[in-house]
Amino acid sequence: MLHPLPKTPLQLKPNFTLSNLLITTLPKPPQNPPNFEQSFTHNHICKLLLSLTHSRALPKGLQLHAHVIKSGFQTIPLVSHHLINFYSKNQLPLHSRQVFEQAPHKSSTTWSSVISSFAQNELPVLAIDYFRRMLGTPLRPDDHIYPSVTKSCAILNRPDVGQSIHSLAVKTGYQFDVFVGSSVVDMYAKCGEIRDARKMFDEMPDKNVVSWSGMIYGYTQAGEAEEALMLFKQALVENLDVNDFTFSSVVRVCGSSTLLELGKQIHGLCFKTSFNSSSFVGSSLVSLYAKCGVIEGAYRVFDEIPVRNLGMWNAMLIACAQHVHTNKAFDLFKQMESAGMKPNFITFLCVLYACSHAGLVEKGQHYFQLMKAYGIEPGEMHYASLVDLLGRSGKLQDAVKIIEKMPIEPTESVWGALLTGCRLHGDTELAASVADKIFELGSVSSGMHVLLSNAYAAAGRFEEAAKARKMLRDRGVKKETGLSWVEEGNKIHTFAAGDRSHMRTNEIYQKLEDLAEEMERAGYIADTSFVLREVNNEEKNQTIRYHSERLAVAFGLITFPPDRPIRIMKNLRICGDCHTAIKFMSKCSGRVIIVRDNNRFHRFEDGKCTCGDYW
Repeated sequence: MLHPLPKTPLQLKPNFTLSNLLITTLPKPPQNPPNFEQSFTHNHICKLLLSLTHSRALPKGLQLHAHVIKSGFQTIPLVSHHLINFYSKNQLPLHSRQVFEQAPHKSSTTWSSVISSFAQNELPVLAIDYFRRMLGTPLRPDDHIYPSVTKSCAILNRPDVGQSIHSLAVKTGYQFDVFVGSSVVDMYAKCGEIRDARKMFDEMPDKNVVSWSGMIYGYTQAGEAEEALMLFKQALVENLDVNDFTFSSVVRVCGSSTLLELGKQIHGLCFKTSFNSSSFVGSSLVSLYAKCGVIEGAYRVFDEIPVRNLGMWNAMLIACAQHVHTNKAFDLFKQMESAGMKPNFITFLCVLYACSHAGLVEKGQHYFQLMKAYGIEPGEMHYASLVDLLGRSGKLQDAVKIIEKMPIEPTESVWGALLTGCRLHGDTELAASVADKIFELGSVSSGMHVLLSNAYAAAGRFEEAAKARKMLRDRGVKKETGLSWVEEGNKIHTFAAGDRSHMRTNEIYQKLEDLAEEMERAGYIADTSFVLREVNNEEKNQTIRYHSERLAVAFGLITFPPDRPIRIMKNLRICGDCHTAIKFMSKCSGRVIIVRDNNRFHRFEDGKCTCGDYW
């Protein structure tokens, strides 16, 4: 992360004495005008390079570099520093390296410039390598160099190397320098070492926006939403001038926790502080509104940002995919290309996801092939998306062929995508075969064990299903409890299946009973096939009737005014019978019900769902 650095201090050579300083500051004899002309010219060149760096004027900068070489000014360290910085800002770090290697005199500033060039241009290994080379010279790192190297450790996710650099900063007396300390906090936070980050943060006598933002970001990445929000509140109390990175992190917390009302308040604060036009904040706001089921708000934010970075385009693409605005996703992809924005591997994941959840096989295959035209080699997630697309469409054998031809070993996510397709289309024989393949992988996630258990149960192989559940218990991992929650003001109401702990439980269950009668008259019949346990039909009916999402919908019906959509969030996939039931609930109540499960959004209105029963 970039932050303002203090001006470079005067660097004195090891044997520099006061008498030398007096001599060099004496005016030059008048009979030697070339020296005066040279001094004037190299200063002028530095100013020109600085101006060309700000304007990113590469062609003119190349011409000026040629003049520098012809005039012999490349021997002056300050000129080398400006040349290195010029190439760095034009994203040509290897040119920066060439200038550095050709410089006969390397000052601390020259080293700092080249190391920074590598760090800022995603060449962290070179940054650390040149840092090691510098330690072999009489020069020592300063508050300019440490932040670049710790940034490189963060990019590489190497907290062990970062700890060594932190130790060196302590030995050289820089551990409490506000810039060095902040970069160390940021490094630990991005590497997931949240305790080390907090320890350093608390020990710092002076903190700046980088240390605060790094700490908030760390808590955000660690999923500790409450700590991130508390720290942000503390920063505001202390009148810290937070930046767009800080706002972006906090808005991301609100989006991940689906705290719509709090997110709106922070959006208002972004507007007041003029950070609402930042593309970094914009991408987080798009995700916030999309994840909270307010796709209109996401579109509005996207349209209002004047300059959009790739992250913002990707955020809007995944929002469209999750809300089944498939054609809009394809239009956005075309707009990206027209705007000269080059898609990356995440972009293609977004469009493949959109194709998968709309059943657009040919479109998906087109985008999968298009990746190669952009020089992007498909990874395991792209193959998993393609397999998911084919599996959901019922083309299970085609999906199997894709897996067989993969240039990399199929992973848990790839097999899981095929297993999902088998479950959706009732191919119990292939599902059992895939389950056996997954067991061969050895250690797999708890979610995969649940999927395996369900696949075996659906195939009638209850012994294997019990074995999968036992393996989960033996590992000490509990099956994730299905939860649904609703936000009311600044309060979150959470429900589990059969939950009777809510203060309005009696009203909720009475509402469900009233609705059940209306739904049956409208034609609803419970589908107990989604209860994958060996129990009698009556117990299956009771189990499915009080699933968490139904309790949440009933709460919304008795709580929110008729003109307000009921937004339900779930941590697991909505079951088929609940999906059918909520369609009838929307028809009988005349309400708009929006349900977000762990994959996508379902908007129920007048007995229909936007997913078209394809999810």
